[in-house]
Amino acid sequence: MRRSPVILSLMFCALLGGASLVSDKPDTPFKLATFEAQGKTRVGMALGDRMLDLSGANAYVEKQLGLPAMRLPMEMRDLIEQYPAASKRMYQIANYLKDRKANGQAFAFTLDQVAIKAPIKYPYNLMNMAANYWTHAREMGVNKDVDQDRDDPFIFAKSPRSCIVDPGTPFYIPEGRDRIDWEGELAIIMSKPAFRVPKQKALDYVFGYSIMYDVSDRGRRNRKDPMFPGPDWFSGKSLDGAAPFGPFIVPKEFMTHPHDIHIMTRVNGVVKQDGNTSDMIYDVEHQIAFISSIMTLYPGDVISSGTMGGVGVARKPPEFLKPGDVVEISIDGIGTLKTPIAAMSQRPAGAGGQ
Repeated sequence: MRRSPVILSLMFCALLGGASLVSDKPDTPFKLATFEAQGKTRVGMALGDRMLDLSGANAYVEKQLGLPAMRLPMEMRDLIEQYPAASKRMYQIANYLKDRKANGQAFAFTLDQVAIKAPIKYPYNLMNMAANYWTHAREMGVNKDVDQDRDDPFIFAKSPRSCIVDPGTPFYIPEGRDRIDWEGELAIIMSKPAFRVPKQKALDYVFGYSIMYDVSDRGRRNRKDPMFPGPDWFSGKSLDGAAPFGPFIVPKEFMTHPHDIHIMTRVNGVVKQDGNTSDMIYDVEHQIAFISSIMTLYPGDVISSGTMGGVGVARKPPEFLKPGDVVEISIDGIGTLKTPIAAMSQRPAGAGGQ
């Protein structure tokens, strides 16, 4: 019996395990995470309500589909660097497993079975935008005209190693610091080395987006040193653990409109900030162009892009955090970053860098 070319083609695909039937295009959105399960730190793909160990999922899909062997990185910064080569395989994993539960497979976890860590430990650089939303600039008393094409933004840095902490890790208020504020921010993750990048090409250097809590101390921001008086950004912004980060990174192909994203900050369940990235003074392109005009940004580096109006210090009367409070920052399409607030006396002994 003669078979049609279509039937022969389908039979051939079946013999190959269906490899050619699974798209290597970004058809199924996913998020990326660094997580711990069963005593092992892993790079994960969050697919719906499941967390997949990326290495294990890759081995499984290779076997099921008869794909050629390919090693995927087991550390997030390595994955970002190798993403141009690895992404097609990751799309195949997501497309194949989106409707398959993979119950009982060692690489598949429910979210309550894992401890999600900061997605990158640690970027080489953590850069931060100051007063980058119109609503926040106005509430902080900035009344001057600002033009992103004419005026330079104000940038400060935090130490990635000392400041970045995992989702759910407490921020410990140092003794005598009673003016700790909330600032929910969109984090921009770089994909490749960027130096002197024109703004027209800046988005080509973005890997994806996450959430950053720019913990701010409003009480010790003015230096009394007669040589260099003025705001003390180091003391006010670089407290140990002052950059909770995560829980997920969304690759940019699944978040294509960075200038129209809803952000909300809650303290003890009460909404304190409710805004949109469309309120940015300096958009993502201008941020990358300006920073890279001064220094090289590397794969996995993070730009925390500033906060919106509604911070505690600008309220009447001012409001500040105290031990027992919980800050939750939610960004549509990414998730929620939760940070409990505690006293320094509660910090475990030997927990350097938190």
